[in-house]
Amino acid sequence: MTVHIGANPGDIAETVLLPGDPYRAKWAAENFLTSPRLVNEVRGMLGFTGTWKGNPVTIHGSGMGMPSLSIYVNELIRDFGARTLIRIGSTGAMQERVKLRDVIIAMTASTISTPSSGIFRELQFAPCADWSLLKAAASSAESRSVPHHVGGIYSSDVFYDERPDLNELMTRHGILAVEMETAELYNLAARHGRRALSVLTVSDHLLTGESLPSSEREKSFGDMIEIALDAAFG
Repeated sequence: MTVHIGANPGDIAETVLLPGDPYRAKWAAENFLTSPRLVNEVRGMLGFTGTWKGNPVTIHGSGMGMPSLSIYVNELIRDFGARTLIRIGSTGAMQERVKLRDVIIAMTASTISTPSSGIFRELQFAPCADWSLLKAAASSAESRSVPHHVGGIYSSDVFYDERPDLNELMTRHGILAVEMETAELYNLAARHGRRALSVLTVSDHLLTGESLPSSEREKSFGDMIEIALDAAFG
């Protein structure tokens, strides 16, 4: 049990899926895990542990933004022994070829700053995904015929961005999409010698202004979760 995670020893699996929204964690656990049980609800951040094809899995909310994710990932690794951590969440497309509902498998994550910036100081560390997870996720998406893209994303530290020049620069340099958590997840995985990956579903498009209505978002996220689970145990 930690300040932010009220789970008991043994409640958290070595494989953890990390949606930002705690209610998305609940939905994913109920729809993809066998016999899920609630293991955390401190501050309303829900976590569930069950099995997938006989493999123990925890699905735990991480909140919005890198500071929030950093709290949960640090505690999951340090206090509960998590070894494989996969973010599952929504993202905004930044390339014309990327469409709504496509899956993004994040190879790298560019950012202006993260909670780890104070450690790196002048160093521009390049956080990246675990290769074995990345390869397995891409293979899963291919075998499932899920439209997907593998490449770099941008982790922003603000939601209401007022830097159109920066967005244009990201698009120009081939960044596939923007979200708010992956860069710090990859930093922490590198620091602690853990495996990490982000598998994301495109819910919005920065270039076209398209957006999935809230009623359709959960229905569109099933592919992402199955790909993440395939990657973890593939």
